[in-house]
Amino acid sequence: MDILTTAQNGYLDAKISNAQAVGQRASSAREDELRAAAKDFEAVFLGQMLRPMFDTLKTDGPFGGGHSEKIYRSMFVDEVAKEIAHNGSVGIADSILRDLIALQEAA
Repeated sequence: MDILTTAQNGYLDAKISNAQAVGQRASSAREDELRAAAKDFEAVFLGQMLRPMFDTLKTDGPFGGGHSEKIYRSMFVDEVAKEIAHNGSVGIADSILRDLIALQEAA
């Protein structure tokens, strides 16, 4: 009877450990999704902040100006903002992530 109880306890411990590991993976995956959303938000925010700076540049000259340059400049600003957010040099995403996790735990 003692051997059976020990085996059952070992089985239950293994099940609990497995459930905890699955929960941690799900939690980690959710945190990764939240981190990506926070980084995306930071990139959009930085893009909005950088756009006026690039709009003031003069594009006169034989190869400057036109509709194509406006489109390219917009894409360029978005990519610069994504790189800044990806490198984490501003830190907005960290604050957003903390708030998102706090909101998720409160719900």
